[in-house]
Amino acid sequence: MMDPQIHTGDLLLCSGSGWFSKMIQAATASRWSHVALVLRLDAFDRIMLLESVEPIGVRTVPLKQYLENYDQKGNRYPGEMQIMRHRDFEARVHQDRLATLGRFAVDRFGYPYDGQQIAEIAARITLNRMAPDIMDQFPPPLQTDAPQAYICSEYVAACYAQIGLKIPAGTFGFTAPADFAQHEAIDLIKTL
Repeated sequence: MMDPQIHTGDLLLCSGSGWFSKMIQAATASRWSHVALVLRLDAFDRIMLLESVEPIGVRTVPLKQYLENYDQKGNRYPGEMQIMRHRDFEARVHQDRLATLGRFAVDRFGYPYDGQQIAEIAARITLNRMAPDIMDQFPPPLQTDAPQAYICSEYVAACYAQIGLKIPAGTFGFTAPADFAQHEAIDLIKTL
């Protein structure tokens, strides 16, 4: 049975343990390294996650996979997980706007994970640690209007933008999982 507390538009935030997860966590002073968008499919008795993961790219998986079989060996996701909700999501989503968000999200299934953006982020984080006083000389990478690849947080931010919800980019010029967790209109619903 599906958890009635979890709604379409909610966010799954995860704290990973891989090297890039640790780098994102350190750079953003947050435990969060991954974010996914929740889609309830009541007719199928499923809660799905829309996400972008390395090396696969944009995909959908059941939330149940994170809880019961993340590694295909019967183990749950190896880190903390929380469900969060933007207070304005339901107020902004009328049927037509939800369809716009859904089409945008689904039309990007199969887009690759943005390895170039990851390299740029890693370089900016490293530069900031080594020489924080010169960071102003290196502007954040420019975001294109129609990216063809996504990191997790940029994908979810782009989905939210379809219904007019903006998650501002953080210090390093990209939207990180921490930016969702720290947003004043996003509240904790439950820890998984």
